[in-house]
Amino acid sequence: MTDRPITLITGASGGIGSALARCLAPTHDLILSGRGGPALDGLCAELNAAPLALDLTRPETFAQAVAGLGRVTNLVHNAGVVELGGVAAQDHTTWTHTLAVNVVAPAELTRLLLPRVRQERGTVLFVNSGAGLRANAGWGSYAASKHALKALADALREEEAGHGVRVSSVYPGRTATAMQRKVREQEGAPYDPAAFTRPETVAATVASVLDAPRDAALTDVTVRPGAGL
Repeated sequence: MTDRPITLITGASGGIGSALARCLAPTHDLILSGRGGPALDGLCAELNAAPLALDLTRPETFAQAVAGLGRVTNLVHNAGVVELGGVAAQDHTTWTHTLAVNVVAPAELTRLLLPRVRQERGTVLFVNSGAGLRANAGWGSYAASKHALKALADALREEEAGHGVRVSSVYPGRTATAMQRKVREQEGAPYDPAAFTRPETVAATVASVLDAPRDAALTDVTVRPGAGL
């Protein structure tokens, strides 16, 4: 039996998720969650991690999916979706899908895994977004979901303080990922990864929050592209 922390990462097959998995692999045992497929399978094989297939649009399936898990020290909610558009242009299907994946799924997975995280005195970490702090035109549904995710984290932090569970939100700015490429396409702008923060940098920030000494709680951490870019 290992004494290493066991960290579950959602959205682990690419972008910030896979960068975080590689960053943590030397010191953490990993459970990597995604929709399944070659990318997730390959990463799990590379890092000797356990795969966990989850459909984030179907939270009613989570209980069965996680029933066989053992210890979980840290839960990192990294998965998310984005669809740009004005409030006048986006109908309820976009809002429902965005809120389901970005808010409802993390809330349900947290609920199910809290007993394990409490036992470990671990951390629940939400990879949020700059849109969780400010909503710009065309970002209504996404920003609303990320503001709700901040509210979830803030409430959970107060509720779990007595159980020794740390709750953190990390707010990356624009990061060089496939999601950012999609965003730039929707904005009608070129995608230049050199203009954005590297996912490895965000991953290192998340790792520092998870590994912070127990007498510190890094509750809200903002990561922005550096001035030197």
